[in-house]
Amino acid sequence: MTDSPESNKSETPEITEEEPIVTIHQLALADRTLAYSATVGNMPLKDEKDKIAAQIFYTAYSLDSEADPATRPLIFVFNGGPGSASIWLHMGALGPKRVDMGVEGFMPPPPFQLIDNAHTWLDLGDLVFIDPVGTGYSRAADPADNEKYWGLEADLEAVGEFIRLYLSRNQRWTSPLYLAGESYGTTRAAGLAGHLIDRGIAFNGVVLISTVMNFQTLRFTKANDLPYALYLPSFCATAYYHGKLADELQARELRELLHEVADWAEADYTVALGKGDRLTEGESRAIAERLSRYTGLSRRFILGADLRVNIMSFCKELLRDDKRAVGRLDSRFIGIMASAEGTSFDFDPSMNAIVPPYTAVYNQYIRQELGYETDLNYEILSFKVNENWKYQGGQFPDTSEGLRAAFAKNPFMRVLVAQGYYDLATPFQAAYYSLAHMGLDRALRDNVTIAEYDAGHMMYLHEPSLAKLKADAAAFIAGE
Repeated sequence: MTDSPESNKSETPEITEEEPIVTIHQLALADRTLAYSATVGNMPLKDEKDKIAAQIFYTAYSLDSEADPATRPLIFVFNGGPGSASIWLHMGALGPKRVDMGVEGFMPPPPFQLIDNAHTWLDLGDLVFIDPVGTGYSRAADPADNEKYWGLEADLEAVGEFIRLYLSRNQRWTSPLYLAGESYGTTRAAGLAGHLIDRGIAFNGVVLISTVMNFQTLRFTKANDLPYALYLPSFCATAYYHGKLADELQARELRELLHEVADWAEADYTVALGKGDRLTEGESRAIAERLSRYTGLSRRFILGADLRVNIMSFCKELLRDDKRAVGRLDSRFIGIMASAEGTSFDFDPSMNAIVPPYTAVYNQYIRQELGYETDLNYEILSFKVNENWKYQGGQFPDTSEGLRAAFAKNPFMRVLVAQGYYDLATPFQAAYYSLAHMGLDRALRDNVTIAEYDAGHMMYLHEPSLAKLKADAAAFIAGE
């Protein structure tokens, strides 16, 4: 007797919910000692049959005190990718421990070290670090279902459900609520603010770290000239950092110079790009001359690129003569290339400098100090998730409307936008363009605060910027 096809059909494996692991810790700061609890666990997402369809892994930190926890600010934190775990903000900026990356944030020699984070946000509010499905240890019950969560709308639903469950299970519905996201995490945060306000969850504040809401500002696609103008100030900052500008420009204050570049990019450069093939040879040469002045690239190279230098060719071209390339996430970083030929780098020097230290330190920390044991691989940055992500909204998804709607429905909400000068992944001028084009009512524009840093995408790698980010967050949460 043979089995029927139905009997051979695989069934979704059952997942049983486990109790979170709680450990007690202390952190000595300059002026006081913080006693806190760390909770590590998986939040179940259930289907219509009340079965666990997926689990979202999280790490939460809460101060131990006699005060009612419901009166303390609660900050939900996630990174981007979209296939990135929350490890970067967790172990680099906000958590009570961080990876020791030195003062500048460049890769240290192994073995890598865990140190106390004097700039933790734990004294500002309790922290919940969220790893969306497919990142960290978060998984669907059936591996075939992982991709169901890999899309803009599905992600908002899943992370939104996590937040609802966390508020209920921990009795934190009346806490002042905040979101903090980095990179695609800002896309998520903007969308969540609009998604959750309609479900009764209003946020006091949203922190956008290295912002992207409108992807038209970043994607170098044919007939989309917007990124060329918006990237130019960041290209200029990079050339300035590496000493590739004329002496007269190198002698100027950086922010003053970047204002000049942004003004020119939004005016003459944007008009020239808009003319396309109608631009005369004389006009092209004049634009190329100014682009060369602001980027440190040769006029010949710029004219050969039709006045349109994309991010990858810039990263390779700036230091081509030295057979070096600058980083995409942080253009202060320099990498040794196999060849001076080609139009893009072999690898991102800034990404490769951070993956080994964060991987090693996190895997030791989660087991040794937080007591979480598993043979699963902690997916720090899943290329599978990135490659299969469904960006609803066509070629250029945009969640700024969700943020605008949240402002309109909750005019008490405030937003802190944190941007690094040397970020070539989400350049600062692109963030400002998105903010200026979201249709925010004039009466609410003072609810947005902008902070800038002498670093890149992960500005907290740079220790002075890490300290400034904490100070800016403290003032923001205090309402100053």
